[in-house]
Amino acid sequence: MAVLTEEQTMLRDAAKGWASESAPVGALRKLRDGKSKQSFDPAAWAEMGEMGWAGVIVPEEHDGSAFGYLGLGLILEETGRTLAASPLLSTAMIGASALQLGGSDAQKSAWLPKIATGAAVATLAIDEGSHHNPARTALTATKGGAGYVLNGTKTFVLDGEAADLLIVAARTSGAGTDGLTLFLVPGDAPGVTRTHLALLDSRGAAQIAFDGVEVGADAVLGEVDKGWAVLEPVLDRAYAGLAAEMLGSASAAFEITLDYIKTRTQFGQVIGTFQALQHRAAKWFTDIETTRSCVEAALEAFDAGGDTRALASLAKAKASELVHLASNEMVQMHGGIGMTDAHDSGLFMKRARVTEALFGGASFHRDRYAKLMGF
Repeated sequence: MAVLTEEQTMLRDAAKGWASESAPVGALRKLRDGKSKQSFDPAAWAEMGEMGWAGVIVPEEHDGSAFGYLGLGLILEETGRTLAASPLLSTAMIGASALQLGGSDAQKSAWLPKIATGAAVATLAIDEGSHHNPARTALTATKGGAGYVLNGTKTFVLDGEAADLLIVAARTSGAGTDGLTLFLVPGDAPGVTRTHLALLDSRGAAQIAFDGVEVGADAVLGEVDKGWAVLEPVLDRAYAGLAAEMLGSASAAFEITLDYIKTRTQFGQVIGTFQALQHRAAKWFTDIETTRSCVEAALEAFDAGGDTRALASLAKAKASELVHLASNEMVQMHGGIGMTDAHDSGLFMKRARVTEALFGGASFHRDRYAKLMGF
C-alpha cells in the first residue's frame, strides 16, 4: 500500500468527514425516493467545487491544485464509502484527464478552470451497447463545412443529462481502435438529444443521440484518426478512479457488517464467534487489502507517468470481484433485515452491480490484462 504524505492524509480525512456528514447513504436514498431524474445533488457538487476537489488533478495555472491522481483516488474512495452521488468521477477524473492529455491550449483554458471550480460538468460519451467495448465505436464524424458532422448514439453516459461538455468518441475512418477521433461537444448543441436512463443504483445516466451535430475543426481533441492515443490513457484513469470508489463502498460494507456480527446474537451466542462467519470475514478483509494495493499502484503510476494500462485493468478487475463479494456477504450476514429496503445493504448491492459492469466487468479487464502482459 502507498505511504501517504501528511497532506494526502489530511485530504483523505477531510473527504471522510464531509462524506459522512453531508453525503451519507441516506442522501442517496433521498435522491432515489425523490424521483427527480437527477444523477447527483447539485448542492453537494457545488460544495465539492468550493473545497477544491474538482480540481485536484488540474494544474495550478488553470485554477487547480495539481495534487495528483492518488489524492483524487483517496477522495473517490471516501465518497464511495457513503455511495455519494456526484460527477467527481465523470468530471474531475475523466473529463479533466481528457483535456490535459489531449487538449489544445485554447481547449484547456476554456474548460479546465470551469471544471476545477465545479462550475462545469464534463463526461465521456464512449459506449454504444450494453457492454463496454470502445473498439466497436460506430458513431460517425464526417467532414462538412468548416468542421465535422456527428451522427449516432451513445448510451450509459455518466451524468450525461447534466453535462455541459460531452467528450465524444467518433469514427472518422478505419475499424477497431484505428480511425477514432475525440470531439468536444457542448451538451446543449443543436442536434443533441439526451434521454434519461434509470439505473439500478438510482444514480441515473443518459442515452445521447447525435443527429447531424455540427462542430468546428477546433472541437477535435488531440489528432484526427488518432484518438485512441488519448482515449486509452483516459479510460485507464476511468478504470482506476472507479475502482477507488468501489474499494470505498466495499470497505464500508465490511465495517457495517463487522459491527453487526459483533452484536447480533443467535442460539444464545454472538454470531461473530461462529467460525464459518469468521473465515468469510477474514477472506473479505484480505480481498479489500489486496484490492487497495492494486488501486493505489495504478493511481501512483499515473502520477509517476509510467505505463498504466495493465495496472488500471488489474485494479478494475479486482475491484469488480470485491464489490460483488462485499455486497453479497453484506446481505447474507445481515440475514432477514439485509433483504429489506429499510436496510442500506440493498443500496450497496445495487451500486455494486452497476459499477461491476461500468467501464468493463472483471472478465473484460482480465482479458485485457492478460493481453497486455503477453499471457
